[in-house]
Amino acid sequence: MARVTTIPATISRFTATPINEKKKRRTAAYARVSTDSEEQLTSYTAQVDYYTNYIKGRDDWEFVAVYTDEGITGTNTKHREGFKRMVADALDGKIDLIVTKSVSRFARNTVDSLTTVRQLKEKGVEIYFEKENIWTLDSKGELLITIMSSLAQEESRSISENCTWGQRKRFADGKVTVPFKRFLGYDRGPDGNLVLNPEEAVIVRRIYSMFLQGMTPYGIATQLTADEIKSPGGKDKWNSGAVRSILTNEKYKGDALLQKSYTVDFLTKKKKTNEGEIPQYYVEGNHEAIISPDVFEQVQRELERRKQGKGRHSGVHLFSGKIKCGQCGEWYGSKVWHSNSKYRRVIWQCNHKFDGDEKCATPHLTEEDIKTMFVSAVNQLISQKDAIITVLTASLDTAFDLTALKAEQAELESEMTVVSDLIQKCIYENAHVALDQVEYQKRYDGLTARFDAAKARYESLDETIRSKQSRRATIEDFLTTLKKANLVDTFDTALWCGLVDFATVYSKDDVRFTFKNGQEIKA
Repeated sequence: MARVTTIPATISRFTATPINEKKKRRTAAYARVSTDSEEQLTSYTAQVDYYTNYIKGRDDWEFVAVYTDEGITGTNTKHREGFKRMVADALDGKIDLIVTKSVSRFARNTVDSLTTVRQLKEKGVEIYFEKENIWTLDSKGELLITIMSSLAQEESRSISENCTWGQRKRFADGKVTVPFKRFLGYDRGPDGNLVLNPEEAVIVRRIYSMFLQGMTPYGIATQLTADEIKSPGGKDKWNSGAVRSILTNEKYKGDALLQKSYTVDFLTKKKKTNEGEIPQYYVEGNHEAIISPDVFEQVQRELERRKQGKGRHSGVHLFSGKIKCGQCGEWYGSKVWHSNSKYRRVIWQCNHKFDGDEKCATPHLTEEDIKTMFVSAVNQLISQKDAIITVLTASLDTAFDLTALKAEQAELESEMTVVSDLIQKCIYENAHVALDQVEYQKRYDGLTARFDAAKARYESLDETIRSKQSRRATIEDFLTTLKKANLVDTFDTALWCGLVDFATVYSKDDVRFTFKNGQEIKA
């Protein structure tokens, strides 16, 4: 019978050193607190002191360092500088053992936790989790770490959901806290709400005024940069996106729309624009307004109008997209004559004057021509202003009455709700009871056709209502400007922007101005 002799191990598989060699294990600790509150800061300091004394108190351990992260969330390791530095040092062979309080302090993300543990394990670096008493080089270590990390990740999900619930409850109660570092026109108040900054408010009002005078967001951004005004982010250069954001932010009229975006994944903290997936809350009169609600709505309508204008609005000049060729119907554009000489001048002519075989016979006009003709036409309008105001004011409610349209819309809403419930019941019944599938399909198709018809009609009415509301608002803006207007001797920018829809050029002596009330006056 063969004789078996056991040869004992001489090398520690944990430290890769001879078993009888009294080599100290180079030991580091990792400490982290999730927030920067005072209580947590005390805990953080205590952790650092504890681990320093704990490691130095062991004869078989050699103290390396305590790696720390303050005010960092544990759900991913992306921004944890102390953690990343510790792992790098361990992989470089500077650490043999890492001591940490618990799995949840190390990482609340199972994937991050296991990846790091395995990475270190391959290099012979062990991690000791005090609370759970887990040594990762132990055979039971990996199973335990997987279970504990999953529990820690679930705990993180629970905390995230509780925070989200608390925030949404605050929103629903109309309590507003705006997360921002810089918000042009406002400072952060002691309660986290918006407090007016008078110096910056002047810039915001100027942006709205420039836009209503015909300038584009790009043109406004260029002008603000040239005037050396700092952007909301404190930079020297403005961009059109920043201007557009200011023009569309309801907070400038004193209101606050809450939950514009939400966190999709509590691990990655990825955010998404709220497109109706979760409720939103609109708080009116939440703080002091910089822009009046009327001006704000006027800007929103102008933004919408320019979007639908298909290239009509260029914003290069007050006259862009405002002068039409009476022959071909195209818009006039500006051209520079003698650009490099003392005879340089800007003229306006039909953009398609020389397109095709037949050129337009309509004349070019100088800026002075247009301004002089406008003064003539607007004075004719102003001389009739009392009669125009009386007629328009009396007819507004009748011409833009939405009662019947809104009543029909409400009926369609009820119809869609009823039919939607019937469709759901139909589907449920088919899933739980054996039905004749031909009959079921016929019934289902009938209900969906009924729903689609109601929806199509609802959307058509909605478009009509919006169009009427927009037209009424345009007339009201026109009336507001006309009431303040007096006869003029020179060109007035405010009157041009507030009263004129467009001008049509037929000939040098026949230029007609169409005002926003639909009235056409020959200059």
